[in-house]
Amino acid sequence: MEAIIQAAKSGVLPATVSIVVAPREDAPALEFARENGAPTLVLAPNTDTYAADLQAALREHGADIVCLAGFLSLLPASIVQSYRVMNIHPALLPAFGGKGMYGRKVHEAVLAAGVTETGCTVHWVSENYDEGEIILQKHVPVMPDDTAETLQARVLEQEHRAYVEALQMVCGMPAS
Repeated sequence: MEAIIQAAKSGVLPATVSIVVAPREDAPALEFARENGAPTLVLAPNTDTYAADLQAALREHGADIVCLAGFLSLLPASIVQSYRVMNIHPALLPAFGGKGMYGRKVHEAVLAAGVTETGCTVHWVSENYDEGEIILQKHVPVMPDDTAETLQARVLEQEHRAYVEALQMVCGMPAS
């Protein structure tokens, strides 16, 4: 989210971050968004009115593309059907994806599998975890001395680049 806000502010992306939605007030994304002039909303996803409330907020703020980052629940079908929704995953999907595969868990699974390459995937969101069409992937080598933390840090660097590049592609711009 930070990379997207910075790219939009600098003109690298021809976009405006219309709203940042987080599930709780202490989400780190909210502070960064507020410091950079993006409207924010705290909206808990486990309520009966979540889908309608999110739909109303996105409509009110003129959202066109919804970008998920660190969102661990399935998005309501009404949102997936009404918006172009993108997500970033810290592995080369379809490997190491699906329910429960997020953050450090992904990197631990990569290391346990003994693969020599991982990366990140920006994909369209479907109504299933990590099964949407792939937009862009960035590859990261797995080093013999990697820990989940060192691998996660290198993948995160590529995630920031990949999300902005994928948005540039979707907006019809050449990637920077």
